[in-house]
Amino acid sequence: MADPTTLTEVRTRIDAIDADLIRLLADRQSLVRAAAAFKADAQAVRAPDRVARVVALARERAAAAGLDPTVAEAVWRAMIGAFVDLEMTEQARRTAER
Repeated sequence: MADPTTLTEVRTRIDAIDADLIRLLADRQSLVRAAAAFKADAQAVRAPDRVARVVALARERAAAAGLDPTVAEAVWRAMIGAFVDLEMTEQARRTAER
């Protein structure tokens, strides 16, 4: 793909990537919700050991792909935090329904 030649082209490409990211995050959310059904409590939802492994893998993959690992870590931690919050809300809802 050729380098963009205008700011408009840069923004158009960024918007297209953002649309792809939204679709991928929606897929990830579906899997997070499926995983939540297997978790018994808040500790299982927070899963700090799993978070550490996922973040480390994101940093490795980022470095291999040419993405600054610090940026990848910040994005992954924010994403994981948002999904943990979603799981915690859903777990509280399921508990209240019992």
